[in-house]
Amino acid sequence: MTSFVSSRRALLLVLDGVGCGPAPDTAAYGDLGSDTLGNVARQVGGLALPHLARLGLGNVGAIPGVSPTAAPEAAWGVALPQSAGKDSTTGHWELAGVHLATPFPTYPTGFPPEVIAPFVAATGRGVLANCAASGTAVIADFAEAQRETGQWIVYTSADSVFQIAAHEEWIPLEELYRACEIARAQLVAPHDVSRVIARPFVGEPGAWRRTANRRDYAVPAPATTLLDALAEAGVPRHGVGKVDDLFAGRNLSAVHTTDNAEGVRRIHEWLAGPTRGFCFANLVDFDTMYGHRNDVTGFAAALEAFDAALPGLLTALREDDLLIITADHGNDPTTPSTDHARERVPVFVAGPRVRPTALGVRATFADLGATCAEWLGLGWRGRGTSMLATCGLA
Repeated sequence: MTSFVSSRRALLLVLDGVGCGPAPDTAAYGDLGSDTLGNVARQVGGLALPHLARLGLGNVGAIPGVSPTAAPEAAWGVALPQSAGKDSTTGHWELAGVHLATPFPTYPTGFPPEVIAPFVAATGRGVLANCAASGTAVIADFAEAQRETGQWIVYTSADSVFQIAAHEEWIPLEELYRACEIARAQLVAPHDVSRVIARPFVGEPGAWRRTANRRDYAVPAPATTLLDALAEAGVPRHGVGKVDDLFAGRNLSAVHTTDNAEGVRRIHEWLAGPTRGFCFANLVDFDTMYGHRNDVTGFAAALEAFDAALPGLLTALREDDLLIITADHGNDPTTPSTDHARERVPVFVAGPRVRPTALGVRATFADLGATCAEWLGLGWRGRGTSMLATCGLA
């Protein structure tokens, strides 16, 4: 393994759910017609994303309001998913160099007795709901029953998740977190769901709201990730958003954020500080606030808010900084589904030393992690191929 180049930094920024059109196997996942960026733009009559356009966003596909440019200011392209599945864990693992051969199990009709019974026995509370549902809807339907019975609200979605909702005034947060830890320990193959998620909420009938105290408990990645390789080489690692949860906290800690605006502020803090090494950041509002709720106008507004914040991030980059902007899957709010979509994702590589160029269609998200690894001086590439030479940096 080569030596860590201590003067260099790499920031891998994930716009959660911001896919940019179908992958070759989109139809196999039931997502034919999904095109998160394109469909949002078409439904709102065009997106105003001038700064992303300058990076080359209009060159990655047909996005009304975003024109192609002959001279992008970044290296630009798209990446295709190779792992089985379309959830956040799978997408982030692939970005970090790991391919998942078999998709995580899902439960469209709820969890079977062999999952629920031991959970009830270990936590001492019964279970309400046990169905696939929208998080806000299931709370509205079962919150009053939880107040009366003290039982957990357990639900899932089209993704591989075991979600536990509890009102913070009725069931202490620490008890909810402990219940999630119990579920995580119990959910082994063949019921090894991708994530157990604590979903605390507050409020009264008609005004329930989920709080920022969410926690995710993921299964560990089955192979060496970019984070593992960085840790072995002694490279400092920093997280912004839910990224540490997606890797079960292995070789990454993160500052959790309440929204995209805080995420951008935390990234600025890292860029401005006496930092070195690698930052893995996730801006989740596109997915959780708008994609899963089929809120097209909200999704569009969040994209435009990020675009407005982008110049500040770009000007904060130092001479030896590398910024990669991408996504982990799609979440098209214009389709009947409220779940993730199997899509290609945009890729932008920026920095003072980057040569603007076309990156083409990358065969796997793992190329992005491999690029960060080479930039920081590692020999590890995972399942990817570095784009550094194409960007004029090798």
